[in-house]
Amino acid sequence: MKVLVILLVVVAVLYVALCGVLYFKQESLLFYPNQLRADYQFHFPGQFEERWITAADGTRLHGVLFKAPGSKGLLFYLHGNTGAVDSWGAAAATYTRLHYDVFILDYRGYGKSGGQITSQSQLLSDVQTAYQHLRPEYPESQTVILGYSVGTGPATWLAAHHHPRLLILQAPYFSLRDLATHLYPFVPGFLVRYPLPTNELITRVGAPIVLFHGDCDEVIYYESSLKLKALLKPTDQLVVLPGAGHNGMTDNPLYQREIAKLLGASRDPYGAGPLSGGEVEPDGI
Repeated sequence: MKVLVILLVVVAVLYVALCGVLYFKQESLLFYPNQLRADYQFHFPGQFEERWITAADGTRLHGVLFKAPGSKGLLFYLHGNTGAVDSWGAAAATYTRLHYDVFILDYRGYGKSGGQITSQSQLLSDVQTAYQHLRPEYPESQTVILGYSVGTGPATWLAAHHHPRLLILQAPYFSLRDLATHLYPFVPGFLVRYPLPTNELITRVGAPIVLFHGDCDEVIYYESSLKLKALLKPTDQLVVLPGAGHNGMTDNPLYQREIAKLLGASRDPYGAGPLSGGEVEPDGI
């Protein structure tokens, strides 16, 4: 009996230690940035320009604005948790071909952006600052917000606090807390310092919403989007990509066809008026 008690105590101590590591080292488990030197030279095809944005605490954030011929508006792109704009920039061509400028932000510690991510509020504040930086050039009536993977939570938060023309989520999670407990059932949800509650925020988004998810996603389980679909407005959509996993979604032929319908149409196919070109509604709708 004494041996059993000792064993239980050891297990309990190890579990508490593991929870402590998960709580205090969470950023290293969530974010895998690729850092770039300030003088790194990008070699993307087409026209693009680098943008520097000063965050609320003075940290310099970096992003790249890809320019489209005959631009209809802006696609504000929040990428996933790995890499940086040097690799994510390849996705821009999908949207510039449809005549949308694309801005890809690198979060703190990613690419040329300074600092490091230390809290959810800081991350969301940075996203907000970058979005506001582009507002003078692109009215919200011509702005599409797109989030991929970890970027879907901040993208939904941004759309819930603003009035973009459209919100596109690629492989969204119900919430990061839900995803964490799904992947690691032994982890108490309260330990997740980045809950990013997409499920709560998505009901506050007035813009049309389109979800894309591969039904073989090995990172963010597909049922996340099924649960989110139940919270959508009647005119919002979930597009399932049969056989698709988590990565490479932008190059998926079905995704390419559907995004061309969404952004190539002169009017929003989900009934909210013009997405681009022609008469547009004023900001603040």
